[in-house]
Amino acid sequence: MEVPRVEHGTGSPVSPGDDMIKNLSLDALQLTEREDVFSGTSAQLALFSTMDTGTGAWQGNKSQDNGIAEMEELPVPQNIKINNITCDSFKISWDMECRSKDRITNYFIDLNKKENKNSNKFKHKDVPTKLVAKAVSLPMTVRGHWFLSPRTEYTVAVQTASKQSEGDYAVSEWSEKVEFCTADYSTVHLTQLLEKAEGIAGRMLRFTVFYRNQQKDYFDQARELQDNQMLPAVKDNSGSHGSPISGKLEGIYFSCNTEFNTGKPPQDSPYGRYRFQIQAEALFNPKTNLYFGDFYCMYTAYHYVILVLAPEGSPGDLFCKGRLPALDISNNHFLTCTQEEEGARLVFHHAQDVILEVIYTDPVDLALGSVEEIQGHQLSSMSTLNAKKDPSCKTCNISVGR
Repeated sequence: MEVPRVEHGTGSPVSPGDDMIKNLSLDALQLTEREDVFSGTSAQLALFSTMDTGTGAWQGNKSQDNGIAEMEELPVPQNIKINNITCDSFKISWDMECRSKDRITNYFIDLNKKENKNSNKFKHKDVPTKLVAKAVSLPMTVRGHWFLSPRTEYTVAVQTASKQSEGDYAVSEWSEKVEFCTADYSTVHLTQLLEKAEGIAGRMLRFTVFYRNQQKDYFDQARELQDNQMLPAVKDNSGSHGSPISGKLEGIYFSCNTEFNTGKPPQDSPYGRYRFQIQAEALFNPKTNLYFGDFYCMYTAYHYVILVLAPEGSPGDLFCKGRLPALDISNNHFLTCTQEEEGARLVFHHAQDVILEVIYTDPVDLALGSVEEIQGHQLSSMSTLNAKKDPSCKTCNISVGR
């Protein structure tokens, strides 16, 4: 497929700065007419990311830009509409007056991340993205994981342009800005993550208990204020930015990984010196559904897989259906529950080469297990609380927003 190019010596919708101009292949960014994908010749695209390093503003204005002439009669896009939003694409359309519509050769789309008032003032600002597309029938789809991230607020504005014979552009005024927010990962994206995680899960080891490490105060509060119950809480923002469970699913974190040489839970923990331990079959049995939630790392060699255990028909189960890939509890690469013989006890296995974070979606009574102090170290550096995923890791990233 032909890569769109910006010819030297022609005008552009921003100031020259040839070294700042990036060309995108249509594999990364596509504009479509309704549902039909245009070829490289009929819907050529270019992306410009040019910013004045001193002021943080676009270099030049319409009337001052080199190679752009202002033409008032070009219609200004009105009533911008954004729909069909995914984690790395959106569909855009607008209304226009009929005057001079036949002169329009291009659309310029100005896309920017919405400013976060709580963001770090010293952090490098995101460079705005300006997209250039041939004038095609509306609506059209903008797709590109290079400049769109999941769960992110953006502003978008549009102007019409007419390319002149000498290579300059006549442009309309910019439309009003419209705000929108990209979506979470879909089950298609999560299935891609699932397949990547399966590739490194390793062999299965037998285990018998789930456990949860916390400070003593956590268990005291459960006994005294919560009727001896550990209650589900909203999941933090650790893991993939596009995960549909972050900040939404309610549950209780458990671990099940064991030490290779002992077959028992490790004595060290990043979360506290007190451990609640419960027999595996109390949480994981044929009346429990299992879902894949996420796959990530934190700039280390360790990789984490988040699984969700939800009793059939529970609120957590209803939340996960349609949002997360369901796993066969007796045959998957991460966590299994099997019965070796009819009437025999259940047998449990976990993957050896990934760290499993298991979220159980219902309250758990402390009377179903025991709380004891562990003798190991509290390795706070290993905590995954609100941990950010390494966007550069080739093992656990997919080709959508991180």
